[in-house]
Amino acid sequence: MHTSARPTFVLVPGGSSNARAWGPLQNELALHGHRSYAVDLPGHGDRANHPAAYYQQPQDLAALAAAPSPMRGITLQDNVRHVLDVLHRLAPSGPLVLAGNSFGGLTVTAVANAVPELLDRVVYLSAVCLSDPAMVTEKWDVLDDNVLDAAAARITVPDTANQGVVRLNWRAAHADPVLFAQLKTAVMADSTDHQFRMLLDSMDPDENYAVLEEGTVARAARWGAVPHTFVRLTEDLSIPPAVQDYMIRKADELTPENPFEVRTLAASHVGYFSRPHLFAALLADLVRAASR
Repeated sequence: MHTSARPTFVLVPGGSSNARAWGPLQNELALHGHRSYAVDLPGHGDRANHPAAYYQQPQDLAALAAAPSPMRGITLQDNVRHVLDVLHRLAPSGPLVLAGNSFGGLTVTAVANAVPELLDRVVYLSAVCLSDPAMVTEKWDVLDDNVLDAAAARITVPDTANQGVVRLNWRAAHADPVLFAQLKTAVMADSTDHQFRMLLDSMDPDENYAVLEEGTVARAARWGAVPHTFVRLTEDLSIPPAVQDYMIRKADELTPENPFEVRTLAASHVGYFSRPHLFAALLADLVRAASR
């Protein structure tokens, strides 16, 4: 663990997301004097070969359903190797804080399991944190009244499961005001319509949920050795506060000697895009407090 210099924040996106979604937060972090690096996980982002039919207007829905996926065959270990390469290249410059949102929390945990010695802290921005193998295979003992599942069902492209991916047609919301409002409520209710349109246009269509496997479960002797923070988002309707609190409690049971440091923001699931100044101030304060 490093003890000097300001840390670099390494940012891992959530499902169907990529490095572009972190742009507003990176700008705010720079104003606080912090470097940051936004990760494009394999099969995501500007260099991935996403289906052309996803971007064409009007959309050809049959072509969108049939197009091959850049996510096909990608595993959790592919994600881990990619992030490890980033961390090793950044490590000579100083401390590293690995932060993730939503589905990106799975990769954050797997990386912390692999290289706890490289990380000064991991941060879960209302991100999925699994601390018991049963959390992968069994129903959780908590009421999950999220509104994202119903909205996502409306944009799920059929007949792509044979590729091992879930394909979501986020851009369909541009032509359907009711769907637009439903998705905005679920994902980023604290944004303007313009901000949500910008987020929609940044989203990738495909995600591979096969990465939800035992390698994403925190290991007490590895992940548990790294200081970890959970940022509760009280206005999150995709991972509701009750579910966030459940994950925090389960993780604290795994490492009672090193519990989560919990911070709270009144923000939506992707509030770091709509109100990045709040998140940047919190992250800057987090590392400032740790250095005292």
